[in-house]
Amino acid sequence: MPIKKVGHYTVEYMQILDEKGKLDKALEPEIPDDRLLDLYRHMATARDSDNRMLALQRQGRIGTFPLCTGQEAPACGAALAMRDDDWLVASYRERGARMMRGEPPTQDYLYHNGWEEGSALAEPKSMLRTAPIAIILGSQLLHAVGIAYAMKLRGEKDTAVVTFCGDGATSQGDVHEAMNFATVWNVPVVFVVQNNQWAISHPRDKQMKCKTIAQRAIAYEMPGLQIDGNDALACYKAISDALERARAGEGPSLIEAVTYRLLMHTTADDPKKYRSKEEEDSWWAKDPLIRFRDYLKKKKLLDDAKIKAIDAEIHAEVKQHVADFEAMGGFKMDAPFDHVFGTKHALIDRQRAMFLADLNRAQAADQVAETAHA
Repeated sequence: MPIKKVGHYTVEYMQILDEKGKLDKALEPEIPDDRLLDLYRHMATARDSDNRMLALQRQGRIGTFPLCTGQEAPACGAALAMRDDDWLVASYRERGARMMRGEPPTQDYLYHNGWEEGSALAEPKSMLRTAPIAIILGSQLLHAVGIAYAMKLRGEKDTAVVTFCGDGATSQGDVHEAMNFATVWNVPVVFVVQNNQWAISHPRDKQMKCKTIAQRAIAYEMPGLQIDGNDALACYKAISDALERARAGEGPSLIEAVTYRLLMHTTADDPKKYRSKEEEDSWWAKDPLIRFRDYLKKKKLLDDAKIKAIDAEIHAEVKQHVADFEAMGGFKMDAPFDHVFGTKHALIDRQRAMFLADLNRAQAADQVAETAHA
């Protein structure tokens, strides 16, 4: 019997605004001016917050955290494309999207300073906009598919889920299982893979052989698209189109946003150990924030004076958020033990007692030292 071809597949790449400022007008999305400015402001706020948090961490005023500098476009572009009742199921590098969905910046500072309160959303309604940060690689995609499946079971219309992961996370079994069941169940979920070229210190070409991550969608029978992840317009359009498809009952989509982590993986990392300055410089030249800012200048929505004023406002806001965070106190020190299980457990109770005893001893020792110093 002759061999028959059962399918023919291609992977498309979308770029609307390139790093040199060239615009593809045929693909340019129609976004109201006020929303374009809102997108720029949140991308700039995410960048300023990143810089401020890095300074705080180096001063010992906040704990280890992952940076999002260079990856603002996919997260903020997605948030702009979403509706109020959509769910955002984030990883740990979508700071801009979480702020756009209503998460108070002080909550992010609390979370990365080890306070359990940083995992608790202030308003129940916020649960329709965001979810706690997922640290276990790929686990959040399973949550996203579960939420989307619940939407389908409840007969909810015009709602969808957007979830994020990185290129390294796509090597996890959880990601395969999530994408597989998303298509089996035909649920309204958009998978956004931020391909920032590095799984911590492991380069992409040592993670996988495939030319694109988007082509993995072929195996699941879902649309797959690779986009310029430093192009805010492409990020918005691709995710907006995928959300419309999901809301229409046409199932999930996979979008690979090709981007770059311009700074360290986390503040515990030194990228100079594994990346060249030449590589980093080549990606700084593709900075998504500068590219989008210049686009808005060409549209006469920004000028140098407006940019300076916006930057000053953002810097003052971030400074105030930090002051608000550092003024907080009175938190329950053993709160993490409350959330291990849904019911009391003898082992957890013993560990709580040990923790509190150690804490009391440490506080007593500090008081003795302060008295002696006085």
